[in-house]
Amino acid sequence: MANPWARDRATFFYIGYGLFAVAAIFAGFSTTYIIPMSQRTFHAPWFVHLHGASALSWAILLIYQARLVRLNRTPLHRQVGRIGLPLAVTAWASGIATATWAAKRDFPDTGTVATSNLASTSIGLSLYLALVIVAIALRKRPDWHKRLIMLATIQVLWPAIFRWRHLLPPMPHPDIWLALVVAYTPIAVAAFRDRQVYGRIHPVWLFVAPALVFEQSVEFAYFDQGIIRTLGQWLYSLLA
Repeated sequence: MANPWARDRATFFYIGYGLFAVAAIFAGFSTTYIIPMSQRTFHAPWFVHLHGASALSWAILLIYQARLVRLNRTPLHRQVGRIGLPLAVTAWASGIATATWAAKRDFPDTGTVATSNLASTSIGLSLYLALVIVAIALRKRPDWHKRLIMLATIQVLWPAIFRWRHLLPPMPHPDIWLALVVAYTPIAVAAFRDRQVYGRIHPVWLFVAPALVFEQSVEFAYFDQGIIRTLGQWLYSLLA
């Protein structure tokens, strides 16, 4: 093929990451959602369940779509891909509704920490949706499309990985080690893979992903301060 990046379609890499995403979701939410749900001790509004279902469905869709591409079933891949944007919008909207509900629940005890959490979640979900929209716009450039879809999945997955802290021994700063370092390590893995397979790193991993990591790092460093606190309070007054 003229485009060397097109060799990606024959690999297992994106399917593998999708499987990791599903496993990360089940592990992360096992103690805070799945087990309590099975024991009928978890109670939340319907949109909380919708958010969980849509986020999990996104990861499953990634696996299925990558599988179709690997089997060279591009027409079916394109047809199925039509549900990608509505699914992402559902995850975005229900996620912000869930964050608002959690802020209302926690605000009496934690104050602006609760509203800052609302701001951080809204920013993270909006970046996820933006990446999905750009990926769909670039669907005729498969090398960009699939990497942006993977990057969007990395972005939406960090809350699940952050909740691994419930399964691990206590650690200092789990928000940094899990929600930042571990959650964004797949970017380094993908960049290293590009370098090994193609001899260079794709611009998605070279420019777009580092900007995302930088934004998340600044957000963590200044959590519940300055613009994050102000944005959280404004969103809370608007949505709560």
